[in-house]
Amino acid sequence: MRNKAPNSQSAKSRAKPQMQAANSMLGPGDEAARGTADTGDDICPECHGNGRIGGSLCRNCGGSGTITRAIGGA
Repeated sequence: MRNKAPNSQSAKSRAKPQMQAANSMLGPGDEAARGTADTGDDICPECHGNGRIGGSLCRNCGGSGTITRAIGGA
């Protein structure tokens, strides 16, 4: 049987930073991270898909004009 290296990480501890990184990419209007199961893009309700409000980037969608919404009971 092999011993674990003293600085090795379990799979559980390695996944945690990746989840934090995905959460940090959420915009204020997003309900879930992009690519999450049972989600889809929707037109931003604040800027109506334009990405701008009054000459400034929309704060809700970050200027993309879309947000990620949960669908199907996600």
